[in-house]
Amino acid sequence: MDSTRFRLVSIPFLFIFYFLSPAVVSAFLGINYGLIADNLPPPEKAVLLVQSVGANKVKIFNADPRVIAAFANTGIELIVGLPNEYLKQMQNPDDALAWVTANIQAHLPASKIGCIVVGNEVLTLNDTVLRNFLVPAMQNILTALVQLRLDKQIAVTTTHALNVLESSYPPSSGSFRQDLLADISRIVNFHKQTGSPFLINAYPYFVYRSNPAQVSLDFVLFRSNYQGFADPESHLRYDNMLFAQIDAVYNALASLDARELSVHISETGWPSKGDENEAGATPELAREYNENLIKVVAERKGTPMRPDSDLNVYLFSLYNEDLKPGPTSERNFGLFKPEGKPAYPLSLGQESARNIGGMVYEHPPLLSPDGYYYYDISGYSVGENSHMVVGKLVFFVCLTSVVLVL
Repeated sequence: MDSTRFRLVSIPFLFIFYFLSPAVVSAFLGINYGLIADNLPPPEKAVLLVQSVGANKVKIFNADPRVIAAFANTGIELIVGLPNEYLKQMQNPDDALAWVTANIQAHLPASKIGCIVVGNEVLTLNDTVLRNFLVPAMQNILTALVQLRLDKQIAVTTTHALNVLESSYPPSSGSFRQDLLADISRIVNFHKQTGSPFLINAYPYFVYRSNPAQVSLDFVLFRSNYQGFADPESHLRYDNMLFAQIDAVYNALASLDARELSVHISETGWPSKGDENEAGATPELAREYNENLIKVVAERKGTPMRPDSDLNVYLFSLYNEDLKPGPTSERNFGLFKPEGKPAYPLSLGQESARNIGGMVYEHPPLLSPDGYYYYDISGYSVGENSHMVVGKLVFFVCLTSVVLVL
């Protein structure tokens, strides 16, 4: 039966129905928003999609002013990247101050910026010159924040690939590579002085892809039926690979007398499509990985080594990016296709939404072909080109035939 539709141009007081402010929880689900594509919609559309997955933080890879402005006054916190190609320039403190002033301070306070990520996976690029630029660039960005009195609200960090580790299995053997130890030690000392988090990009998918005959899908996909293994040294039990990877990093940090540092997962995800030799790159497994990961974050319990620490995770990524180099999987990590349709259905339960700071929705709103967002209580079909998207609040009327526009 067709539903009656109303375009909502004001907010009737009696229609507001929402759950839980994001400010009352400490665990978070973030999402990476990359732009290596030539077919993406404007950033304003991305804001709605970010809200649809309940994410309350967004990590971007450069200080694109259009993106930063699009998230203004949304309450979503941005983590802004300073790309590797800027590291040489940031050796000059004046240039660092100019960059922070133009790209960060200029957007405050409307846009909520909580962190600057200086460089991406620099230590594992086999570029010793760039590697030597990293810590001085981090220090100069921090000095600029201090000069602008922004250092109390904006952290400075960098991201690392998991292969900064010499050993990661079992987790108790976690240690950093000897050839990177001097650089890692300088970075760790920076974190100890500033209290900023240690960021790691961790992809159980890549481990599975490299050896699908030996690596259990149950282990990499957080399946509840998997009993896992006990670490022979710590005797802690691990039932999923991501937790084992995180605790390997914690053990590596402990070896540098940095037990107090917090580890955040700056990237993790699963591709929905790959080449013939890329085992497991399917929409079904991508959906299972991300849904189960969201549930794990929502449980607000830590890893076996840090059971009282909330998980802080950024999904990779918002969109499929068609210009990314490499195998097909690299262009298919997105939760959404460029036109805004889901790459695969993704279900976020109400309890998950509560615990990661997202809003709770009885049914997902829909985008109709005419560009308006409809909240359809009696059904989901509004045309062939529809896709699911969620607004900041739910406007709800207790009549099953009514559709409200967000």
